Amino acid sequence: MTLVGNTPLVPLTRLDGSLSPDVQVAAKAEWFNPGGSIKDRPAALILQNALNAGWLEDRILLDSSSGNMGIAYATFASALGIRTHLVIPANASPARIAILRAHGVKLILSDPLEGSDGAQKLAEELAAAEPERYYYANQYSNPSNWLAHYRSTGPEIIAQTTGAVTHFVAAMGTTGTMTGTGRYLKQYNPNIKLVGVQPPAPMSGIEGIKHLASSRVPDIYDPALVDRLLIVETEAAHAMARRLAREEGLLVGVSAAAAAHAALEVARSLNSGMVVTIFPDSGVKYLEQPFWETD
Repeated sequence: MTLVGNTPLVPLTRLDGSLSPDVQVAAKAEWFNPGGSIKDRPAALILQNALNAGWLEDRILLDSSSGNMGIAYATFASALGIRTHLVIPANASPARIAILRAHGVKLILSDPLEGSDGAQKLAEELAAAEPERYYYANQYSNPSNWLAHYRSTGPEIIAQTTGAVTHFVAAMGTTGTMTGTGRYLKQYNPNIKLVGVQPPAPMSGIEGIKHLASSRVPDIYDPALVDRLLIVETEAAHAMARRLAREEGLLVGVSAAAAAHAALEVARSLNSGMVVTIFPDSGVKYLEQPFWETD
């Protein structure tokens, strides 16, 4: 877990030649974390706090996940000898399910039509039915989720931009990245604008992002932090994923591509400034999706 964080900040220079020369766009490449995604940050802190409190001495780690948080838990839990059960929607990508099973995680597949909300509900029911068996981490309500970003992601962005960041753009699922990073950035400079990225509707096909208007809103979410919400269509995210791979040499996941699309939209409205976004994971776990083949 000591290898988590300090991911590189990668400039995006080839996607839009019409930007003002005084505008920069960059992204945190979170697949450099040991488990391959930004979810390593909250997973490491949640596990560390649970171990320190003795909550995992005789109990099984239980949580729901759309995939990346589960992989982060599994990566660290395997090394620490922690038994892990995860509730995951049955339509999660085959690659994610295969990775979890390779780590020896017991998977409980929830109704794919109920998405991440359905997985969370089933995990809550399991935890309530057997409280002595499970430590229910509940990433949607656990303050360690956002606190991990407050302690690491936010400070890293300030250090890597020497405080020059003017806008922070992040796709929102559990909202931990936006809440924790945003709180740190606003404390550093209240003039930094925070832009949240959302899909146009539930079941959009952009894994890892919740349509908050129609979903169960995570307890850790602080809507007062967000200055602006941008909607990104699934097709636009797919197109941006292809462009990032072919023009920037960056193979990223679909939520990362949605964030890049939104970051460029913000950048086009500026005469000067620095827009920083988050690329939560690489595109390796999404290569079976047909949109990559489109010219």
